[in-house]
Amino acid sequence: MSMGSEKRDGYLQVVKQIKLDIDKGLFKEKQKLPSEFELSKRLNVSRPILREALRLLEEENIVTRRHGVGTFVNTKPIFSFGIEQLGSITEMIKQSGKIPGSQYISTELIEPTDNDKKRFAPKDIHIIAQIERVRTADGEPVVYCIDKVDKNIIPLDQVHTEDSLFNLLENYSNRHISYAVTYIEPIGYHEQISPILNCHPDQALLLLKQVHYTANDEPVLYSANYFRSDVFSFFVVRKR
Repeated sequence: MSMGSEKRDGYLQVVKQIKLDIDKGLFKEKQKLPSEFELSKRLNVSRPILREALRLLEEENIVTRRHGVGTFVNTKPIFSFGIEQLGSITEMIKQSGKIPGSQYISTELIEPTDNDKKRFAPKDIHIIAQIERVRTADGEPVVYCIDKVDKNIIPLDQVHTEDSLFNLLENYSNRHISYAVTYIEPIGYHEQISPILNCHPDQALLLLKQVHYTANDEPVLYSANYFRSDVFSFFVVRKR
């Protein structure tokens, strides 16, 4: 075995042991781990190997390292979904056994930006409705939603009474969303949104930007949804 493979096996073993300690409850969610000196002594490994293990654990979103403060165990996501599955946030929350809700913030009619015009092309839209809401699970804020839609295909007076925009589009304009093109961006602390979602300063958000289409390839809804990364995780099943 080469020195490189020995080193790799060393920090992978540390990753495995720390995960096991978390599963056993030795290290609890949101708890600060012992110092590097204490942890390396306890695990009988060098500090460079420990640091590499902690880096891998941070990449897996199991811990968060705060410079000058320490390393903390992350809360396990409550909701985990395959990103290839298209469903409304309401459906996601229901599937996890929680009660979905909405905190309505605003609806305003705005002129589409150049990016909006590209998203809804080839439709020529002059005025769009921008709807902002906070989605909740059992009353806890978990997603901040900014939705944009042609004002003529949705009943704006019902937006604040219906959790699912998918349902409104289908029932009011007979437009059924068939698929979406999605971009995922991990982002840091958001000055406006993070406090609303009760995020601590070092907690990341997952931003999903989606253009939703009907089976006839008509773009009908653009959504920018900010998910709490400690509550939601997304995965992809890849096949050959």
